[in-house]
Amino acid sequence: MNRSLWWRGILILVIVIGAALVAYPPKDKVNLGLDLRGGVHLVLAVQAEDALRAEADKDMDTLLRQLEQEGVTGASARRTGDSEFEVTGVPPARRDAVKKVVDRFLPFWSWSMTSGGVTFERRSEEDADIREQAVRQAEQTIRNRIDAFGVAEPVIQRQGLGSNRIVVQLPGVDDPERVKELIKNTALLEFRFVTYPSQGAAFTEEEILRNFPGGLPGDVEIFPQEIRGERGESAGTAYLALESRRIITGRDLRTARSGLGQFNEPVVRFYLSQDAGRIFGEATGANVGRRLAIVLDGKVQSAPVVQSRITDEGVIEGQFTQAEVEDLVTVLRSGALPASIAYLEERAVGPSLGQDSIDQGLRASLLGGALVVALMLLVYRLVGINAVLMLTMNLVLVFGALAYFGATLTLPGIAGIVLTMGMAVDANVLIFERIKEELRAGRTVKAAVAAGFGKALSAVIDTNVTTLIAALFLFQFGTGPIRGFAVTLSVGILASLFTAVFTSRWVFDLILSSRRRAERLSI
Repeated sequence: MNRSLWWRGILILVIVIGAALVAYPPKDKVNLGLDLRGGVHLVLAVQAEDALRAEADKDMDTLLRQLEQEGVTGASARRTGDSEFEVTGVPPARRDAVKKVVDRFLPFWSWSMTSGGVTFERRSEEDADIREQAVRQAEQTIRNRIDAFGVAEPVIQRQGLGSNRIVVQLPGVDDPERVKELIKNTALLEFRFVTYPSQGAAFTEEEILRNFPGGLPGDVEIFPQEIRGERGESAGTAYLALESRRIITGRDLRTARSGLGQFNEPVVRFYLSQDAGRIFGEATGANVGRRLAIVLDGKVQSAPVVQSRITDEGVIEGQFTQAEVEDLVTVLRSGALPASIAYLEERAVGPSLGQDSIDQGLRASLLGGALVVALMLLVYRLVGINAVLMLTMNLVLVFGALAYFGATLTLPGIAGIVLTMGMAVDANVLIFERIKEELRAGRTVKAAVAAGFGKALSAVIDTNVTTLIAALFLFQFGTGPIRGFAVTLSVGILASLFTAVFTSRWVFDLILSSRRRAERLSI
């Protein structure tokens, strides 16, 4: 045996043994996807309009605060759209102060003078950037919450380029209901002053509307508040009229942690950033004696009276259970979502159904593999053993790669493995048929083998590379199971190129090198 055969044989042996060791035992080394292990599948839509409104409110407050510092008092603002607001009460002689503040603090807003005041409209490119950032922040926030909860190997990714949809897959979760509640709790936290009633709450929205004979003002909104009994059970719904202006939001929090209230009830203690603490201090200091509502996900949790100036910390009370407080702290510490979320799809897969998928996939693989083996042995006789050996090696390499890179095996991924089995022997078929043609042309066995591999190489590479390109596009633009199929197919194609072109040729060379003159080949 020449030195080339030795080195090629050692390389093949090292790769195959390494792949086998990495993948063994496959039950522990290969990650199973949601459809095989069971778990929760969610498709979420980020309502980016919430982020647009929150940014508009924040810029409105900045404008009014800076105008006061410029000596313009009595100005007021109200939002007229997601990305529009109007400022009134600015004397015509002080319009220059508006321009000065806008140029310095609101560069992304277009503004114009009207008879009633000054109208502002945010530029479209800034709107697009806010929407994009809202989706990205929501994706990262959800990831932080899932990681904090301790779900193993979650799949959290955006569905499509430029989309506002996020796919969440949580395989093998022990408590799917609590995890779903953790994600559903968007924790869009807001602090707003109460307009009506000054004490208690209204039992119907009509009661609030009767307090505003001319109709509900544009800067006032009605929010529900759940009433709970002594044991924490729901006892109905009440309503409060709140100012549309948000004092601060959950994005202004520095951190949060659980604690005990005045009567040892579970509460959430929050701590504000420096800038938010200054804004909150100014707002509460100027409104001592008024009620301040704490709004979480569109529902009033509590509405205490402001007793004194509050700066950098406060308490959220709402008759929570200890588990609810812990989940809320997890949500707030991992980041409040910049916008609310709509649930487009929710699907739970039981572990027994996942095991059925594994069993059926295994049966399909064994049946398909058995048919391939039988066909190769029947058509190519002893040379077919070479193809069977390459097929076995291909599967070892595929599972070794999946285990090494931590890829997730899904049910479509099993389909990709079955397809890989066909792709693997397809390369052997091209080579073997070319060898048969060379033998029929009168070449010797060694010359026919060399010509068969040489002339079939371009066809083998072309067919596999084109399939690999398609698989890469599936991985780039697909989601969840589609990407699982693309991963196993891509790995299988690369493995089949190695086994069919490099390893199969080595087997032929090894066998023929032991014969001085090979006159026949069982093909």
